[in-house]
This record gives sequence, structure tokens and C-alpha cells, in this order.
Amino acid sequence: MIVYLVPARARFELYSEAPEDPTDQPASDDGWFRRWMHKAVVQWRQMVDSARNGSGAGRFARWRDRLVRHLAESIAEQRTLWALRQASGATARFPATIASADARAALDRLLAHARRHHRRWLIIDLVATAITGPLFFFVPGPNVISLYFTFRFLGHFLSWRGARQAMDRTSWTLEPDAGLAELAGLVDVPRATRAPRVAAIAAQLNLPRLSAFFDRVTV
Repeated sequence: MIVYLVPARARFELYSEAPEDPTDQPASDDGWFRRWMHKAVVQWRQMVDSARNGSGAGRFARWRDRLVRHLAESIAEQRTLWALRQASGATARFPATIASADARAALDRLLAHARRHHRRWLIIDLVATAITGPLFFFVPGPNVISLYFTFRFLGHFLSWRGARQAMDRTSWTLEPDAGLAELAGLVDVPRATRAPRVAAIAAQLNLPRLSAFFDRVTV
């Protein structure tokens, strides 16, 4: 697995174009938590597809669709950590303008922060899921509020596991990258001006979604 230390404003962000699926089909002998997690993910994907299609009618449905789309976008950037859950070895590419020791220190800080952040929020969202499940049980239709917190919990849980694996068990190889170094020089350049060059770097690295990610983290 390759992870990129993408330069942002006075910091780095972890990035990869990992698969979108956070879980595989559970085996017949898997425990209840694995089966429950898979069922929740399937339900969430169906809700995201419906929200993106704008199939809901009425004010509540439009509010629900906006909420679901917002969460879907926010958790998309957690997929790097999700993928790291099973990584025994990984390569971290960093801007060639910094030293390997500095890149490793930045990687360690990012992973340590991610582990603390996602551990805190998975507890909060687990409590919210436990409360909203019974609270909205009698509301007609899917329990959108409970599913919202359920999938937030799952996202933070998988991210926490990925950060823990990456810190404690993953063997890292560090590689300098000239494209990322050039990207660092474009952080403060106006978006419209830098767009063609950022797109070219993304194509060079074979990362089709990198341009959109770079725009978000440099705001």
C-alpha cells in the first residue's frame, strides 16, 4: 500500500486512493458484531445512493439527503486509515524537499493524532447510537438519525483500528517524491492558477481524485 504525505497549510495530510468498501462480506462463522457492521454498511450505502439521486420528497427528505451526502463526503477521506487496518507493510511518499527523518516524524504525528481523535469520537457516536435507536424507534420509515450515528461510529472505529495498526504493526518504507515537492510549492497559489499543474501532478502520480483533495486541505 502507498500512502502520500500531501502538503497543506503548515501541515501534511495522509492520502491514498483506497477502495471504497470498508468491510468484506462476512463469513458464516463470523461473530455478531461483524455481521451487524456489514448490515449497517449495506444500509448506509443504500441511503447514500438514494440521497445522491435526490429521490426523497418533502422538506424532511431533502434535509435527510443533505445530511447523508455531507457525511458521505466527510468519511470518504477516512478510507486511507480503513485500508491500513490490514497493512503489514506500507510505503509513505513525501515531498523530496524535506528530510526522511522529518517525514517520518510527520507521519508519526498524523497517526498518533488520528488514533486519539477517532477513539474519542467512536465512543461519543456509540453512545449517540444507543440513545437514538430506541428514541426514534416509532418514527415511520428508516431511522435516519440512528443510522447516521451508527455509520459515524463505524467510520471512526475502522479509522481508529487503521491508525493503531499503522503505528504498532505496519513496517514503513519512506520514499521522496518530486511531484509532492512541486505540490508543496503550489499550496499558496490561487486555485484557478494552479489547477492545470495540480491536475498534471495528479495524473503523473495516477491519483485521479488528488486535485479535489488538495483543494479541500489547502482552503
